[in-house]
Amino acid sequence: MAPPGTLITHDLSRAVPAPPGGLGLALWHLVGRFGLWLGGWKVAGSWPADAKMVVTAAPHTSNWDGIWMLAAAGAWRVRLRYMGKKSLTTGPFGWLVRWTGCIPIDRSQSNDVVSAMKQAFAATDSLFLVVPPEGTRTAVEKWKSGFYHIAVGAGVPISFAVMDYATKTVRMPATLWPSGDYAADLAIIQSFYADAQGKNPADFVMTGR
Repeated sequence: MAPPGTLITHDLSRAVPAPPGGLGLALWHLVGRFGLWLGGWKVAGSWPADAKMVVTAAPHTSNWDGIWMLAAAGAWRVRLRYMGKKSLTTGPFGWLVRWTGCIPIDRSQSNDVVSAMKQAFAATDSLFLVVPPEGTRTAVEKWKSGFYHIAVGAGVPISFAVMDYATKTVRMPATLWPSGDYAADLAIIQSFYADAQGKNPADFVMTGR
């Protein structure tokens, strides 16, 4: 654990995956690398050594973003988790949704998502929670702050996954241990996304920094 406010930049000339973690992750690694190769994509930056983190994934302007992010996760040899409606994890295909990494969130009641995710982090030794801070594929005036409050509440760092369609690269340029000053930290985080291009460039707008 690093002191609050610590920013750790990553060497983008390398793309070292996470350590081996069994046959399942080994196969996932091969699938991810093949998927990126098939689409002409690549990853830049090595996967951080932290066992738990929130991963901000942006720009998010298309359904394709999730596909390339999953392929990148495979190439980095990690399993990402994400938040989804609890109803998605029920029914005949609920097992498949859970298998993809969905953490069910019950939105039928006034549940505190930040508290729920804080408990999810505390209940495991390893968790990589990916969050699109825009919250939607369409243009937004400002990013949603939930990802930040989850990281602060869980005491975990925030790593930045930059999905750049201009270069067809998923970059992992830095990791930030949040200071508690949201405005200051957001400016740092967004600076790493400033030159990224989404699949639909007009829908990626960073305002209110």
